[in-house]
Amino acid sequence: MASEDEKLKKCVFCKISSKEQETRIIYEDEETLTFKDLRPATDHHYLVIPKQHYGNPKSLTGDDLPLVEKLMDVGKKVLVQQNANTEDTVIGFHWPPFNSIQHLHLHVISDASQMRFASRHIYRPGSWWFATVDWMLEHLKKMKSAQINTKDSVTTEENIQES
Repeated sequence: MASEDEKLKKCVFCKISSKEQETRIIYEDEETLTFKDLRPATDHHYLVIPKQHYGNPKSLTGDDLPLVEKLMDVGKKVLVQQNANTEDTVIGFHWPPFNSIQHLHLHVISDASQMRFASRHIYRPGSWWFATVDWMLEHLKKMKSAQINTKDSVTTEENIQES
């Protein structure tokens, strides 16, 4: 079985992030990169990735909420910079096992109404295989709330035991 380091060395998005593999970068900041999808659903189909390796979206926790918010903000910013339609969009993640690359990546698709039949199913919001960014944000907020409630319960139990 491959070690975690070996998996990261093989990760195509880690290679793009470290500039070991070339691609045309549309947007870059300290934490993220954005580039066009290799098999675009529309003319404006971008992938926003964190430079640091994160697994698939199912591996995220409530602590990763700021990361997903950042990816969403960058995606929307790129749509504006690329003069894309910001109203007719699909923004989200493929949900395991329906993702081919195990590096977190946000699909940002504009002119969603222009997608062909197959793409409409591949990027269908609310399906088992595609989670919208809004759903993911709500999911992570619930996880964060549950984490806080669990910590509060432990703290309360500790206080009771100390009394």
